[in-house]
Amino acid sequence: MRLSDCHNFSDFRRMAQRRLPGPIFNYIDGAADDEVTYRRNTESFETCDLVPNVLRGVSEIDMSVTVMGQKLAMPVYCSPTALQRLFHHQGERAVAKAAAKYGTMFGVSSLGTVSLEEARRISSGPQVYQFYFHRDRGLNRAMMQRAKEVGVEVMMLTVDSITGGNRERDKRTGFAIPFKLNLAGMLQFALKPAWAINYFTHEGFKLPQLDEHVDMGGGTMSISRYFTEMLDPSMTWDDVAEMVRLWSGPFCLKGIMSVEDAKRAVEIGCSGIVLSNHGGRQLDGSRAAFDQLAEIVDAVGDRIDVIMDGGVQRGTHVLKALSLGAKAVGVGRYYLFPLAAAGQPGVERALEQMRVEIERGMKLMGCSSIEQLSRKNLRFR
Repeated sequence: MRLSDCHNFSDFRRMAQRRLPGPIFNYIDGAADDEVTYRRNTESFETCDLVPNVLRGVSEIDMSVTVMGQKLAMPVYCSPTALQRLFHHQGERAVAKAAAKYGTMFGVSSLGTVSLEEARRISSGPQVYQFYFHRDRGLNRAMMQRAKEVGVEVMMLTVDSITGGNRERDKRTGFAIPFKLNLAGMLQFALKPAWAINYFTHEGFKLPQLDEHVDMGGGTMSISRYFTEMLDPSMTWDDVAEMVRLWSGPFCLKGIMSVEDAKRAVEIGCSGIVLSNHGGRQLDGSRAAFDQLAEIVDAVGDRIDVIMDGGVQRGTHVLKALSLGAKAVGVGRYYLFPLAAAGQPGVERALEQMRVEIERGMKLMGCSSIEQLSRKNLRFR
């Protein structure tokens, strides 16, 4: 299977599955418990139909948006995700370059495998830094200060991960960082020697954002232990309000799902919220972000930028979310599978396909700009 054979999300997923050892593919593809929420994230878009208008003069399309003060050439950005150089040796470098080429925002995770400084050198485009709230308050402040010094525009605090989700696919293979594979997991690595050659002939795997604070490489701290031992489950709105004040710039909360929490985010001075269930990887059975979007936009959409992610696989999904009032849409697996399949060319192909699908969809909807999308364009079954 070649990159030119990939025409949609499922094609990229299939190509990545052929390349990656099973434990790594399942780390990307898996979710919590019975993975009900993971499936529902995409299925939720199918309950909504588009109602196009015609004869509207749409020879020129403007799909640019402004989100938290950042001008994006397209209403889709690359959400921050962890461990990218585990999937392909280029990792965040490929994503940063591809996002810059398409004029959109990309995110670096606190569990990223390329440093904030290097990511900033690669792309001068809008950059968001995603981090978790640690028991060590000094560590939280140090991470924000580092982001400020390298020129990160938007701080994004993930608030739905005070403990790790129950990801049973990883348990079955023994997937962890550092690797602690069981026999079944090791066998799956043996079946994909090309990945191993690629992985071991490039620079060593590391987590630069945490290197000074956490020993991930010496076998003393796994990702699961990081979530259970270092993150602070006692985090409150007062803690977050203090961080918003310290950052004194665009600050976003990722993982908001209720109207009540959306209103609190406005009250403490946040610039944006991301409606997200972490791709179904945390609380299985939780509501899909698209299903929750309308009531949150109605409650706070005139006071804060409402963004959503989860299950987005098509340009029409993006158009439905924007029609409900989202300012932009984040994607994760949508670019991770292309990254795993082919590195930077894979990510660029995926973003180009998304751009083309959005442009085509807008023309067929009779909309020449994002502002023309509205709920008049939608009907729910």
